[in-house]
Amino acid sequence: MMKRILIVAVLASGLAACGEKAQTVQPAMKKSDGKAWDGAQNAYVAEGWKAGDQASWEAQLRQRAQSQNEYNRAPALK
Repeated sequence: MMKRILIVAVLASGLAACGEKAQTVQPAMKKSDGKAWDGAQNAYVAEGWKAGDQASWEAQLRQRAQSQNEYNRAPALK
């Protein structure tokens, strides 16, 4: 009898794990994205970038891309 209850409990918990809850967005939780250059206005932004200025945002992106470019970082071999 005890073995049967244990088997039923294991099967029930196994079936409960197979269910999936709906993943819907609540209307109150929707948030539209703003412009990237209107971002953070705190101490953690890159030096030289001004929040709300698209030109300085694009200049920072170019500078960051060039800093990650291996051809610019590595010394030329002769």
